[in-house]
Amino acid sequence: MLDLNFVRESLDAVKTALQNRNFPTESLEKFVELDAERRRVIGESDAINQQRNVSSKEIGALMQSGQKDEARRKKAEVADLKIKQAELEKQRDKSENLMRELLAGLPNIPQRDVPVGADESANVEVRSWGTLREFDFEVQDHVDLGESLGILDFERATKIAGSRFAILNGAGAKLSRALINFMLDVHTTEHGYTETLPPFLVNRQALFGTNQLPKFEADLFHLTDERGLALIPTAEVPVTNYHAGEILDAADLPKYFAAYTPCFRSEAGSYGKDTRGLIRQHQFEKVELVKLSLPENSAEEHEKLTANAERILQLLGLPYRTVVLSTGDMTFGATKTYDIEVWLPSQKTYREISSCSNCADFQARRMNLRFKRSGNAKTEFVHTLNGSGLAVGRTWIAVLENYQQADGSILIPEVLQPYMNNLEKIG
Repeated sequence: MLDLNFVRESLDAVKTALQNRNFPTESLEKFVELDAERRRVIGESDAINQQRNVSSKEIGALMQSGQKDEARRKKAEVADLKIKQAELEKQRDKSENLMRELLAGLPNIPQRDVPVGADESANVEVRSWGTLREFDFEVQDHVDLGESLGILDFERATKIAGSRFAILNGAGAKLSRALINFMLDVHTTEHGYTETLPPFLVNRQALFGTNQLPKFEADLFHLTDERGLALIPTAEVPVTNYHAGEILDAADLPKYFAAYTPCFRSEAGSYGKDTRGLIRQHQFEKVELVKLSLPENSAEEHEKLTANAERILQLLGLPYRTVVLSTGDMTFGATKTYDIEVWLPSQKTYREISSCSNCADFQARRMNLRFKRSGNAKTEFVHTLNGSGLAVGRTWIAVLENYQQADGSILIPEVLQPYMNNLEKIG
């Protein structure tokens, strides 16, 4: 959530940022109206409060001088003022609540070095890694490869749960598990993350804290009982909320967390997109990276987090590129986002496999996550960062497609073989 005072004092800058993000500015205009109304009401309330103080002194003087009838008349006036003041306070509270609702619906402000553009066409590649393999046979996609090897089954998944679900069998399931364990091991032993296993169900406050609510309500799978819980769309939600409402010691920052979880998304509004294969499923798995940082270090921590995610692809020998998202393509809560895109031979293109975002204090304000520096009584908001390290299903796809052989078998990357009982090939 944006800081109220920042929005009030930087209206032109906020308006420009919203326009750059293709976000309507009507809510900002309404914010200005509500702020003016709030200030008016507070001014009237303060004037009434002063009048009440003066009248209270006059009543005391009248009582001392024996003018009881006049004192009673003054008391009645004060009682009327008190009622009017209470009504003004209700109007103030209503305006403030509406202002908070408007702020909750505004996206984060992009950093100055984020490219301005309407959509993904304005994204800028910052680096690439790896050599694209040249095949001397007709390349198959992961669906044909997986089904022919008997390790991927969509038909029975649809029978059980409907479309956009899949079943991995045998070596396919083992490969998925190997990727999860490999990623967690690298991040915890090489990159300094603490492994955590959070709940897969969260409440509405947690979803608000990481800005899934109110904007992305339709993309959630909700439980229908009175508890109001929802399945997590990403481990970012429970892990970033781990210290929600707390005041941390600055000396304990940064904090690094790595979490494997399944993720659940309804993919509202995406019908017809990526319907073939594992690219866009209702249930998928990720290893998520989350950082809590001091404000002055969050830009550096963002670069390091992105490099940590890239390292997994390097160790797997999978070509990729990293792009910085434009203002029109970046995520709602981010102030800057890098997308890491892995090469898929069957599509002859790069596809997103990790999105690494610096959210600055945007999420921390929503979840009231603060820290205090030594010798300073003032609290400040933590900066939060997150990114996939990596999306397991899309990494599975990339391994199958980049390591496929002419006979339809799949070579196992060397770093994964110890996690697969030293299996060297699927086929």
